[in-house]
Amino acid sequence: MDTTLPTLHAFTWFQKPYINDSESQSVYTPTTTMIFHTASTFLLFFFSLCFHIANAANFNIHNNCPFTVWAGATPGGGRQLNFGESWSLDVAPGTSTARIWPRTNCNFDGSGRGSCQTGDCNGLLQCQAFGKTPNTVAEYALNQYMNFDYFDVSVIDGFNLPMEFSPTSGGCTSSSRCIADINGQCPDVLRTPGGCNNPCTVFKNQKYCCYTEDCGPTEYSRFFKDRCPDFLSYKNDRTGTFSCPGGTNYRVVFCP
Repeated sequence: MDTTLPTLHAFTWFQKPYINDSESQSVYTPTTTMIFHTASTFLLFFFSLCFHIANAANFNIHNNCPFTVWAGATPGGGRQLNFGESWSLDVAPGTSTARIWPRTNCNFDGSGRGSCQTGDCNGLLQCQAFGKTPNTVAEYALNQYMNFDYFDVSVIDGFNLPMEFSPTSGGCTSSSRCIADINGQCPDVLRTPGGCNNPCTVFKNQKYCCYTEDCGPTEYSRFFKDRCPDFLSYKNDRTGTFSCPGGTNYRVVFCP
């Protein structure tokens, strides 16, 4: 939304004669019509802004890991979170195809450029694209069918940190949570520095990448699903998506 305040300058110029001589002077005087138009524009902007703020969903992103994590979010950008720190992120209603994820072992310079071992988003602190695998991903879409929000945590792109994604308002109790030691138990073929790769990254074939809709679980997706049953583990997984009424607020926790 454009949050630039409308300028109150809708006035007209006209000539007003002096009483005592024939000279004239330009006088800056508002007309009733223009004042009414300007006031109406300002009030419309004000109420639209209030409506937008009132209906935005708030995401409280909290780092409970005993080390620094760099949260990535689209929309939202990114934020360094030391142990115990949180980031409050407001997201506009109707937002879809959105993600929040942890990035680890990052280094950024003063301009916000650098790299992360896991979850890197094109070398930027303020993410403008999704993170690089492997990364545990919180996904959501707000105010969709029947004005419901839909959300999940996915390990389809691999795993780097345990995560919880849960509602905090509106009486909704659906949540997705996993604290398993995926990195420690990761199959050797999927192991990578800082995380556990998704099999598509390693094998690059139909069986593991599911290039078409004709695919099912594999031995590696079952490895993730057995340890994190709430999480999506392959492209056609339909057992890890949750919903809450639109207008709900949420909490994402790294290392719950």
